[in-house]
Amino acid sequence: MDQKLTIALSKGRILDETIPLLRDAGIEALEDIKSSRKLIFDTSQAHVRLVIIRATDVPTYVAYGAADIGVAGKDVLMEANNQNLYEPLDLGIARCRLMTAKPVGREEAAGRLRVATKFTNITKRYYAEQGRQVDIIKLYGAMELAPILNLADRIVDIVDTGKTLKANGLEPEELIAPISSRLVVCKASMKMKYAMIQPLLERLGRVVQSKK
Repeated sequence: MDQKLTIALSKGRILDETIPLLRDAGIEALEDIKSSRKLIFDTSQAHVRLVIIRATDVPTYVAYGAADIGVAGKDVLMEANNQNLYEPLDLGIARCRLMTAKPVGREEAAGRLRVATKFTNITKRYYAEQGRQVDIIKLYGAMELAPILNLADRIVDIVDTGKTLKANGLEPEELIAPISSRLVVCKASMKMKYAMIQPLLERLGRVVQSKK
């Protein structure tokens, strides 16, 4: 097995908030990630490299060992529900909420509820636990349009400030889970590279604790 540690990150808010944590733990990219078109970056630690991938792909890369460690939102991890990952550390960044939302003032629909979401697995589990039968409609974006155009009665989506919902005549309803970014580790890598991974986890853990 390659004796480098590969850490999978994704662009966007999570990356912006992860870079300072890694820097404080002694890991800094040798190039500017945000301005580069590269996908793999060497770091100040010769045995550590960073790869930049889609947020939803992080659990897959880590679970299959293409990356040893990854940073992903709890929403992505819940949706993937992969058993080949350890989740040893809540980084406490990119906080938001996974919620149901509905049009303001709309009455409960008769019959089966139609729910639009990109989180189909989470949504199925959530309503199954409530004993409610729903029709799930998978969308990839602009979730707020679904109730407005009568495609769905509810949506399940990430809520940060709630301003986008309000601007489109929707209101948050039921909290499914509080969300933050988590550090995940490939189970096979943890066995094979324990002496490399464990010190990194400890350093990051101290950094996270210091920011609370």
